[in-house]
Amino acid sequence: MSEIISSKEQISELISVLQGYLKLPFTEKTIPGSLMESVLSSVREAEILPTYDFVDVLHRQKRIGWQVKATKKLTPLTWKRAKIRDSRALIEASMDDYNATQELGYKIIEFCNDHARESIEKFDLIEIGYSRLIIDNDQIMYFERLLCTKEDPRIFHAEDFEWSWSKKKKTIGKEQLQSLHGIHKKSGKKYFAWHGMGENQLHFSGEKDWWPTSENMHKFKFPEDRISRDDLIRILSEIAKSD
Repeated sequence: MSEIISSKEQISELISVLQGYLKLPFTEKTIPGSLMESVLSSVREAEILPTYDFVDVLHRQKRIGWQVKATKKLTPLTWKRAKIRDSRALIEASMDDYNATQELGYKIIEFCNDHARESIEKFDLIEIGYSRLIIDNDQIMYFERLLCTKEDPRIFHAEDFEWSWSKKKKTIGKEQLQSLHGIHKKSGKKYFAWHGMGENQLHFSGEKDWWPTSENMHKFKFPEDRISRDDLIRILSEIAKSD
């Protein structure tokens, strides 16, 4: 099995740490991505990269790293701000030319793959994995999967997608900017929406096809026995006195 995938013991530890955090009185029904990075790095004895590299958590000795995402189930997943070179000219050309539209889509896929490849080369990685936490009402789900390897650093294949611009829409008082949609040819599903006319967010709705079957998803619930504020203050006070 790939080194990317945590053992049963590591998954158990990861879940225990998250549940411990969620027992604190000031927590809400959310787990920040930064916390997920901290927990994963602790459990896997790795480090968090305080950079904009594709890899968020790195294990230098094992030459592996993880991209980490944590969102609510229905929150659009922003893969990255995809700033494409010469985007203004490419967008203009793509508005009335099918081939130019496909070329722009190819540039987006190339941008995503290059970002992962840069981390592989920079840190001499063998594999990059995906650490994913999903919050669905009172249930929390978690999984890991292999994304790409040094031998094949591509996450996405450009030939798998066809691209087209969304139709113009008007909301109250203003016109909504169009987005470029990447349709997965085999399934017919919209996988990507690139907001290149705005702030360049690349939303990746096709990520749901990466989710494992229910029986292979690690699931746990928000703890009901949360620590009261008074108890937390008492615990912190005792820790301070022991120092």
